Amino acid sequence: MRQIAWVLLLLFAFAIPWEYSLDLGEPLGNVARIVGLLVLLAAIPAILQAGRVRTPGATQWLALALLLWFCCTYFWTIDAQMTLVKLRGYFQEMMVVWLVWEFAESPEDLRTLLKATVAGSWVLALLTVADFVLPGAVAGQVRFAAGGQDPNDVARFLDLGFPMAALLYDGETGWLGRMLAAGYLPAGLAAVLLTASRGGFLAATAALAGCGLLLARGHARRALAGILALPVLATGLWLWIPPQVFGRLGTIAEQLRGGDLNQRWNIWTAGWHAFVQAPVLGQGAGSFVAAAGTTSVDTAHNSALAIAVEGGLCALFLAGAIVVAAAWAVMRTRGTLRIGLATALVTWGTTSVVSTVEESRTTWLLLGTIAVAGRLAVENAAWLGESFPDQARAATRGLPQWTADTVAEGQ
Repeated sequence: MRQIAWVLLLLFAFAIPWEYSLDLGEPLGNVARIVGLLVLLAAIPAILQAGRVRTPGATQWLALALLLWFCCTYFWTIDAQMTLVKLRGYFQEMMVVWLVWEFAESPEDLRTLLKATVAGSWVLALLTVADFVLPGAVAGQVRFAAGGQDPNDVARFLDLGFPMAALLYDGETGWLGRMLAAGYLPAGLAAVLLTASRGGFLAATAALAGCGLLLARGHARRALAGILALPVLATGLWLWIPPQVFGRLGTIAEQLRGGDLNQRWNIWTAGWHAFVQAPVLGQGAGSFVAAAGTTSVDTAHNSALAIAVEGGLCALFLAGAIVVAAAWAVMRTRGTLRIGLATALVTWGTTSVVSTVEESRTTWLLLGTIAVAGRLAVENAAWLGESFPDQARAATRGLPQWTADTVAEGQ
């Protein structure tokens, strides 16, 4: 049963990036929800059969505490119906950190999990490109996205795939694995540009900068090849992407200088007023729209504000502690794994400023993956280093140990 649960968990990670593109409607929901329930059904008997549960880490306990706190908000919520809906969603999303922690047992499992996530990001990128190249696009259309998905969400999901793909490149010996990793960078970037998401583009810039550092670390020839390839890639994208997309992205500076960030400023102002009315306990999970008085299609467009309004300072403290735990887990790792996971966490943090990422399975999958990496770095650092080779350290082999450590840390 444990092996079945692990395979289903990999399918779950694969489905998460493009989940909303395959929705079967109620009561089944989207593909990730269906696979997630199957994982849960397989995980329970697998754990009972083993007769043990892996000792939870800080991220798991904090996620459980946050979920329980949101459950408590049902007793004072201003929108009981939405709170029940949100609680069901939170359970389905936060359970990921527990499932990954329980079933990812080795560095190879961690690597396989990252491969499944990048493969799912590939599907999302291809679906987004298909929306552009296949018949059906409206004349003058500026934004493109995979069917059933919001362009901003698509860009955010694609951005998180960049550091994971770059992290996988080293250690892949077969051409398929290397193409899966290296090929995603240009394909994902093209898809992000097609969404014309300004926040997504800024996050992609941060993610790709981290990827460049990761791939060039200890490998001068690769760095030179990347620099030479940039003009070719930029020219190709400039000729292929519609001009109106670049026109929208060109308004980023204007929006940052004095714009309303596409109505976000008004929403944030309304959210702040809602927060000060119940700063400690919050207005209730899922109550942001009712508390802020915004339209039903709006979200907070800021994760910290959404958590503060719905769960108060108590929920905001727990959420902040989860982020700190993730950062601590990243610092436990070394070499390219630390750079890749840190880049992913920074990218996620960038998108959280203009999006409500606490409601996304991608968020909890990322946090769960980082927690597992931090655990493995303590349990078996040598094995983890073999699964995620560090080119900088490989270059120092044969030197005295103190010299090798000094050179590698200075890369």
